[in-house]
Amino acid sequence: MELVLAVDASGSVDEAEFRLQMGGIAHAFRDPAVVEAIARGPEGRIAVNLAVWAQSEMPKDSIGWHLVEDAGGAAALAATIERHPRRVIGGTGIGRALLYAVGLFANNGFTSPRRVIDISGDGRETTFRTWSVPPEQARFKARAEGVTINGLAILTDEPDLADYYRRNVTSGPESFVMEARNFQSFSEAMREKLLREIQYRPKIGALTDSAEARVVTTGAQKPPSRLRRP
Repeated sequence: MELVLAVDASGSVDEAEFRLQMGGIAHAFRDPAVVEAIARGPEGRIAVNLAVWAQSEMPKDSIGWHLVEDAGGAAALAATIERHPRRVIGGTGIGRALLYAVGLFANNGFTSPRRVIDISGDGRETTFRTWSVPPEQARFKARAEGVTINGLAILTDEPDLADYYRRNVTSGPESFVMEARNFQSFSEAMREKLLREIQYRPKIGALTDSAEARVVTTGAQKPPSRLRRP
């Protein structure tokens, strides 16, 4: 799997909450169950990038791609995420964040049968101030590229945000939304989300609960994993 973790740094997220997100992701990658799940995968490794996003027209930020194949690699990734500074702020531009995340898969040095965007946030798309792309359109681009979008909705400000993510953000076979009641519970929600993504087992004929049409998984066997450097 190639995985982009897209982290919300919009104005509704204060500095302490941003650090809770980054620390929560780092903590999840240090978890022995997550490390073991990676090791037990078809190739025993995954590729991970982290992107920080906010307002639609503002530049995005990323840490670059990291190959994680053992506890040492997971710990190194966790340390990089924990140290990463906050460089963006503004409104909540989910659509442009998704387009940016899709672009990170191009020419990234890896080949694999699964590409996943893991987007987390605490709010809906804000009203556009200039031309932009809504999340409903951005996920069509992701689907055309064969990229799955899963969501982690932080419910501090909007208790029904998970439903918004299901209707407007998630995309792909068996995509899903996890909920964190607040920023303090983000770490455990991220851990469970990573385990679900890493231990992915497609169901025959399963459809996701998103409002858009999905590609149906037609076989019980996964295609052979090819996560490698060219």
